[in-house]
Amino acid sequence: MGPPRVLAGRRMGMKAMDHHAHHSGTAHGRSAPAGGRDHSGHGGHGGHGGRHDSDAHGASWATAMKATLHCLTGCAIGEILGMAIGTALLWGNVPTMILAIALAFVFGYSFTLFAVVRAGVPLKAAVKVALAADTVSIAVMELVDNAIIALTPGAMDAHLSDGLFWSALLGGFAVAFAITTPVNKWMIGRGKGHAVVHAFH
Repeated sequence: MGPPRVLAGRRMGMKAMDHHAHHSGTAHGRSAPAGGRDHSGHGGHGGHGGRHDSDAHGASWATAMKATLHCLTGCAIGEILGMAIGTALLWGNVPTMILAIALAFVFGYSFTLFAVVRAGVPLKAAVKVALAADTVSIAVMELVDNAIIALTPGAMDAHLSDGLFWSALLGGFAVAFAITTPVNKWMIGRGKGHAVVHAFH
């Protein structure tokens, strides 16, 4: 056996090591659950992110209907104005319809264009936004509407004062609205069409 002082020193050293190991183990024991909670928190955020992503990729019917109504208003103004001008100038059916379709696109684009310019977007960039937002929607609407007018007996030869003209026109717009709304919903859900305008609202 060594001297008493040496033995006492060894015992104190061993106690100090045991005390240090005990605190280290406790610290590690506490850090593990904290780490676990952090990971579970990240998992929760991931779940929220997944929900946000799914919401971003979806589009409600109300949003699609609002976008379609926006295009329908411009198309209706353009078409009626074109029909009125063609009738006043005694044009034939074909040039009158061409003018009506052209004005439908002009007024359809102008609604979006003015809204985006009002939001502070430069005119050149606003034109690109309007073209991207409305081209497909207006094209589908005009195709359906004019096809119905062309297929309605006597509608092409009817005048603005005839009830047949208005019934064919309004009926065509109603069917066009019903067909174009799902198209807009599909496009908006994929970040296309009127989805590009939402950033400026």
